Amino acid sequence: MLNTSPLSILIHEQAKVYGERTALSYRDYDASAWRTISWNRFSQLVSLVSNALLKHGVGVQENIAVFSQNKPENLCVDFGAYGIRAVSIPFYATSSEAQIQYMINDASIRFVFVGEQYQYDTAFRVLKLCPTLQRLIIFDRKVKKNPQDQISLYFEEFLRDGEGFPFADEVAARSASVEPDDIANILYTSGTTGVSKGVTLTYRMYGAAIPANDKIMHLSDKDVIMCFLPFTHVFERAWSYWCLGRGAQLAINLKPQDIQMTLREVHPSCMAAVPRFWEKVYSGVQEKAETSSAVQRRLILDALAVGKRYNVDYKMKGLVPPLALKLRYKFYEKTIISLLLKTLGLENAHFFPTAGAAIPREVEEFVHSCGINMTAGYGLTESTATVSCDWHDSPVTIGSVGRVLEGIEIKFGENNEILLRGDTITKGYYRKAEVTAQAIDADGWFHTGDSGYIKNGELYLTDRIKDLFKTSNGKYISPQALESKLVVDRFIDEVAIIADERKFVSALVIPNYALLEQWARDNSIGFNSCEELCNNPLVVKMVLDRISTLQQEFAHYEQVKRITLLPHPFSMDKGELTNTLKMRRPVIAQNYKTLIDKMYEE
Repeated sequence: MLNTSPLSILIHEQAKVYGERTALSYRDYDASAWRTISWNRFSQLVSLVSNALLKHGVGVQENIAVFSQNKPENLCVDFGAYGIRAVSIPFYATSSEAQIQYMINDASIRFVFVGEQYQYDTAFRVLKLCPTLQRLIIFDRKVKKNPQDQISLYFEEFLRDGEGFPFADEVAARSASVEPDDIANILYTSGTTGVSKGVTLTYRMYGAAIPANDKIMHLSDKDVIMCFLPFTHVFERAWSYWCLGRGAQLAINLKPQDIQMTLREVHPSCMAAVPRFWEKVYSGVQEKAETSSAVQRRLILDALAVGKRYNVDYKMKGLVPPLALKLRYKFYEKTIISLLLKTLGLENAHFFPTAGAAIPREVEEFVHSCGINMTAGYGLTESTATVSCDWHDSPVTIGSVGRVLEGIEIKFGENNEILLRGDTITKGYYRKAEVTAQAIDADGWFHTGDSGYIKNGELYLTDRIKDLFKTSNGKYISPQALESKLVVDRFIDEVAIIADERKFVSALVIPNYALLEQWARDNSIGFNSCEELCNNPLVVKMVLDRISTLQQEFAHYEQVKRITLLPHPFSMDKGELTNTLKMRRPVIAQNYKTLIDKMYEE
């Protein structure tokens, strides 16, 4: 049963129910082992944080920040802050000095909790540029302080300020006085189109969003959840809070690059993910099939074909599969598919919410063909994550982003823009009245910037309106549609479509360097560097030929005519990617202007 207690007391109420049962687990890299934290201990840590924050004078609705990768301490600080009506503001662990300086000053933050050495060093360097910043609290005891540092505490020292719970009565009073419209979080958007904005999330928004999700997806206290996306991301944050409200166990992944290893160690039943995760799984299986013997390849492809017919063509539509198909699928489910899921660490798969970008059709079909319940959805920071998703007891169509949650009003404005209204929708951006007025009209409708339509009760997205390109011939191009189609190719890691004010469509392509090098060797193409390989006309032609095959469904004017293979991936350091790894198109266009112009030379 879902515990609907306010976030200010949720962990303490769950501890009364679950006691010594595991609430959180995390990987101890020093011991190469997973450690657990019980609900009782989680509750105790949250109380210690609340008391320590009061010892340091944190006021009602005061802003504090957490600048860390995923760690149990993040959650302890979040819920400790909620217990005293403080506002928790998460920073992405990869944020730059300029980004955190902006957020600290924008939100007048006095206390920043930092994770590891990078976050500590970055925060300490901006100290003199942030007049309000008074103290850093360091999660990782291995962090080496700057010799001039006189203001930092290690987290264990900070917790000692709460020992004995000296402010228990005040904590209880503040927890009880939480108002629905109190701000719980300010989440700064990743800023693909300009200056980062602080989205205000209230207790009312969480209180509406979590039960609405709970009504249409089957989560229980028997589920083990891998926390892979950063807690800074509204998707992971709201999802994790729902999981905690259900009494599920959170397995916290510290290092995103280790997710394949941690999946095999934990064998979770659920995990929130972005399409890019599944694209890499899909490419890996395609590569496995390509490099297997003829017999193995035939078995893998047949298993996936049977899985598609059984799951996509019948089960997802609420239809009963024919007996012969069911028997064939059950055979593959116990053999090929079972082995595949075990290799991935997903043999206990229950369901996997997926959102954050367009899901390539081939990838979505592949995941369902493997018997994995990918629950596709759509949402924004401003909507407390979910606007729509696949309902577990309703028919599901590949390509849709599911059905709109109860309690959310939706209508379509100019250019079929999706407009939203309801208790899960933000009331505005922190200290930005003008920007808020641009996003939320006089009737309270939030303008998402996404266009779409509803068919048979399911929502479909078409374009990100601001990202539409207009060629010099007056034709409109949707870069996301092309990009999501092309990245399913195993030779392509990333692609940036170029078309705005250009006479035809081109693309900057980040290839899968390992596969590209192997292909070159197999075809006796010599190279001394990655740059030389990416500039080889034969290599470029091979990739362009593969792109031409993939884009046949697009109109001629939408198709990529020329490409440039880049020897290095897009970079956050160069401002080309946001902290959520979304492309900043204006920056990419500027950084690669010379190469782009060359593609348009006659």
